[in-house]
Amino acid sequence: MSGAPRTARARRAPRPEPRGQGGPPRKGSDLGARVAVAIPALGLALALVLAGGWWFTAGAAALAIVCAHEFFRMYEPIHPVRLGGFIGILALCIAAHTGGRQHLALVVVITFLIVFLLAFGQVRTTAVGVAMTIFAVTWIGLGVAHAILLRDLDHGADVLINVLAGTFVGDTAAYLGGRALGRTKLSPAISPNKTVEGLVIGIVCAIFAVWIAGLYQDWMTGTDALILGVVVALVSPIGDLFESFFKREAQIKDTGTLFGAHGGALDRLDAVLFTTVAGYYTWLWLR
Repeated sequence: MSGAPRTARARRAPRPEPRGQGGPPRKGSDLGARVAVAIPALGLALALVLAGGWWFTAGAAALAIVCAHEFFRMYEPIHPVRLGGFIGILALCIAAHTGGRQHLALVVVITFLIVFLLAFGQVRTTAVGVAMTIFAVTWIGLGVAHAILLRDLDHGADVLINVLAGTFVGDTAAYLGGRALGRTKLSPAISPNKTVEGLVIGIVCAIFAVWIAGLYQDWMTGTDALILGVVVALVSPIGDLFESFFKREAQIKDTGTLFGAHGGALDRLDAVLFTTVAGYYTWLWLR
């Protein structure tokens, strides 16, 4: 025999670092760029929430379609049924505004059929692609539909603003607090940059933001505001980690570039897709 024997098991190659969407990795502090994008985006969001009606429904549906597009692009190799997903999400938004939550389950069931039938029209179709399309409809579509349901309730605009304020304040505080004080990794396998210290700071600030907002709404008691704040603060990080799991699997850093330094629409709304659902049912219980 000549040469050294080969090992029975090949050594697994190291996992590549997540790649970005639309450019090289960002270096240094991007706080200024984040603020420059956040201010007009928050202004537009506030205007749509206050407008309500079909204006808010159309704006929410448009953002949901963008989120779904970003998600489908992440999983392009498995051939998701894009058109079926877009139809299902749009139908959920319309049903939420015109029919209420009792119609959402019917729309999801019909979406199963639509996605399955449209899959036959694609050049390439996979069972996993069909499944991931239905998943996107239920995750993104139901999350945005509950934002519409919440807006349509009594005092819904104010409660939705409270939920969004708690979500975004908590997210920003977790980001800044983690950069300044973060030492203990929260979940290195899913999101290496998140820390336990940032999580705690974000939760405290989110609760405080919702409670402070409630002080200026004389129809909401301090206890109700505190309960709503706690729910939003605890659910928001789960939504953030949920999306981070899929980005990690797809080996990307951001889902898109719609919000510049903030990434794509799904990067900004990942927590909102959870907090609007939790906020809706919490407010139904409190009112």
